[in-house]
Amino acid sequence: MAATGAGAPVRLVQYVVVRSDLVHQLSWPLGAVITQACHAATAAIHLHYQDPDTQRYLEELDSMHKVVLGAPDEAALSNLSETLTKAGIAHKLWIEQPENIPTCLALKPCAKETVQPLLRKFKLFK
Repeated sequence: MAATGAGAPVRLVQYVVVRSDLVHQLSWPLGAVITQACHAATAAIHLHYQDPDTQRYLEELDSMHKVVLGAPDEAALSNLSETLTKAGIAHKLWIEQPENIPTCLALKPCAKETVQPLLRKFKLFK
């Protein structure tokens, strides 16, 4: 957990945002979509491995906290990636190859309060 200025620990969260249309409109198997989320989460951890929040997150191995949200389509996912980039929020947009299809994105572990306003319009993935 990250420390706050008040001294109280803040729970670190890794957010994963998955395109819900892959399952509901494009009929991808649920297992394939879960795999995409796993790829993105692993890549975000790898890319930001040296980050202090990532290290603290990994130290709490048995109590990691992830939140999986649904984006309605590719445009919403791409727009979110652009918004996160502009806000300086580290993340990995996973693009499935060789199809070159953006399927999901994962943020590096961070304090919920830092990113929740940017993710507010996305609901839990169903």
